Order: sequence, then structure tokens, then C-alpha cells
Amino acid sequence: MKSKRESTADKLTNFLFTIPAVVLYSIFFIYAVIVGVNYSFTDWNGIAKTYNYIGFENYKSLFENQYFWNTLWVTVKYALLLVVGVMITSLILALCLNSIKHLKTLTKSIFFIPAMIGGVTISLIFDQIYYRLVPVIGEMLGISALSQSPLASAKTALIAVVFVNVWQAVAMPTMIFMAGLQTVPGDLYESAMLDGATTFQRFRYITLPYLMPTFTINMVLTIKAGITSFDYAYALTAGGPSRSTTVIGISIYNDAFNNMKFSLANAEAVILFIIIALLSLIQIKISSKGGVN
Repeated sequence: MKSKRESTADKLTNFLFTIPAVVLYSIFFIYAVIVGVNYSFTDWNGIAKTYNYIGFENYKSLFENQYFWNTLWVTVKYALLLVVGVMITSLILALCLNSIKHLKTLTKSIFFIPAMIGGVTISLIFDQIYYRLVPVIGEMLGISALSQSPLASAKTALIAVVFVNVWQAVAMPTMIFMAGLQTVPGDLYESAMLDGATTFQRFRYITLPYLMPTFTINMVLTIKAGITSFDYAYALTAGGPSRSTTVIGISIYNDAFNNMKFSLANAEAVILFIIIALLSLIQIKISSKGGVN
């Protein structure tokens, strides 16, 4: 009887501890999403106390706007470049760090330092590197392509911004990959080596299947980070030159705070939410087929 009472008390205690998190999540996420979706069907400018419902006019306006489609395309390119850069770099780093025998903790801590610095701070540092250091290096090496900052050209600005994002974003995926590598049984490697399997074969048929769950986590997080990116592009280029780095986050910001079209900005945010949800579901579905059963 006593143990049953203790079990009930434990359940009640656990339930009470979840209440603050549920309340905060409901207010700052669920309620905010519902309000945002509601405003996307209005003509609210963000200041007026009253507004009118205009149906799907905001969405219709976006789909008929060529700038919006260009912004979506820039965002897709940004996300793809970020995913490729982060996944390849973090996987290589994880494999290298996992093979280190001594001072592994110290080495991991050094590689994790960029994740603890704010995105705007990193962007401002690289802004000076691009504008002051890169042209000097280009002049010393006689490379005309490096004679000016890569942020000044519409052809290279997006890649330059993504590079900064990748530099900071690889830390967490690397740690996740390293955690995944710890789940691979060492006996499998030994058996494969006795059977004459090459390093690539061991990676392809042993390491990779065991890393699929961590691949899924990193892919979903990186895709979301790429599509919702704002601070790097805004701090480095503010969307220029020639809108070549105007991702959808900057477009939402400009419509909301510069153009005072909060309802239109909410419509863009809703579309962004749908895109992220669909991509995440597709990625999880694909990745779940390649793991270890």
C-alpha cells in the first residue's frame, strides 16, 4: 500500500514538473503559431488596433510576386549548400576526432568553441576578414578572383555567407556523429578486417548504417537551420548585392519591419513552416530506410 502511494506521489510530482514547460511551450509556440496563421489572412500592418480579413489575398500576392520566388530559390540554394558543407565536414571531423587516442576531450572542446559564439559576432569577424584580409592575400598570390571581398560580388556572396555558417555550424553535428560512432560494435570491424574488407567497405557497410539515425537528426536540424537562416546573411550583406543573399528570413524581416506589412510577413512565415515540415517528413522517411534494423 505504501509503495503504491509513493508511486502515485512520484507520478504527481513528475506531472507538476512538466506544467511550466507545457505552459511556456503553449504560449510561445502553439499560441504564437495560431495567431500568426490568423494574421496571415488579414491586412494588419502591425500597429493598427483593427484589421480586416482578406482571405488568401496575401498568399495570392506572394505567389504572383517574382521576387518571392527568387527569394525561395536563394533560400533553397543556401540550405543545400549548408547541408552539403555541414554534413561532409562534420562527418570527416567526427571520424578524425574519434580516431584520436590522446587528449580527445581537449580536442573536442577546441572544435566546439565556434558553437558558443553568437552568429552575429562570427559574421562581423568574417566581414572584416573578407574585406581586409582576402584582398591582401589575393594581391600577394596574384589571384584576381581574390582582389576584392567575395561579399561584393553577386556570384560569390552566397557561398561566402554559407562558408561562415558552416564554420560555426559543424560543431554540434560533429558531436552527434561522434556519439553515433560509439554505438558501432567493435567486433564488426574486427570481423570485417579478418575477411579482407577495405577501409571504404567497412565505412560503407558497417559505420554508415549505424550512423543513419544521427544522419537523420543532423540533416533535419541543418535543413531547418538553412531554410530559417537570417543572422549570417543579414549581418554580412543585408541581402545584397542584387538580392543574391536575400533569404526568406530577410524577406520576412523587411516586409514586417521596413514595409509594415505584418500580415504579408506572417503569410511568408506560414509558407516557410509548411516547407520545413514537408522536408523534415521526407528526410525522416528516406533516412529510416537506410538504418540498422
